[in-house]
Amino acid sequence: MGKKERELTPLEQKRKADFERICEEMEQRGYLKRDLTVGILQANMMAVIIMLPFMAAAIGAYYRINPVGSGDFSFSFHGFIAFWIALLLLLTALHEFIHGLTWGFFAKGHWNAIAFGVIWKMLTPYCTCSEPLTRWQYVAGAAMPTLILGFGLAAIAAAAGNFWLLLLSVVMILSGGGDFFIVLKTLLHKRSDKEVLYYDHPYECGVVAFERK
Repeated sequence: MGKKERELTPLEQKRKADFERICEEMEQRGYLKRDLTVGILQANMMAVIIMLPFMAAAIGAYYRINPVGSGDFSFSFHGFIAFWIALLLLLTALHEFIHGLTWGFFAKGHWNAIAFGVIWKMLTPYCTCSEPLTRWQYVAGAAMPTLILGFGLAAIAAAAGNFWLLLLSVVMILSGGGDFFIVLKTLLHKRSDKEVLYYDHPYECGVVAFERK
């Protein structure tokens, strides 16, 4: 998205107002705000760069266990269509649900702290948490969908010798690249010795860090 603010939906405008209120409260409590958000385009570009080694590792592990010619390469038109429908609809929704489920587990308000939305201009669904979290809590929620739907499916595909499941896992690994970029940015954030909390941005891509002064 870059720094030029896009047009927000009514729900996003409400979350923006809540976010601005929380920022004021955190600053009054002695925290400094650090913006760690990134643009959607930048995140998508970095996603490919970051996830290429992981995709290559998943494919390499599959063919190490299942040499060429030994896996399930069967193809049917109906199977192909069903594969892509599952990929674009079910797993995309599940990806965001896992974000919410993990962050909701750590948040004091649990599921009430979780909200979902779609950036229609970029056709990008997202999940956001309305409570500050510790760094490892935020990172766990950001990475969990890719760990389960990407690497987890890749392990199952290799064990089962199923090429279609491998392809699905590779696409899901790639789709988690934006999340891993945010995780990397969060982990590289230089923290002071004092308390730091991470607040998922309610409508931008990334996170805001609140550092105790």
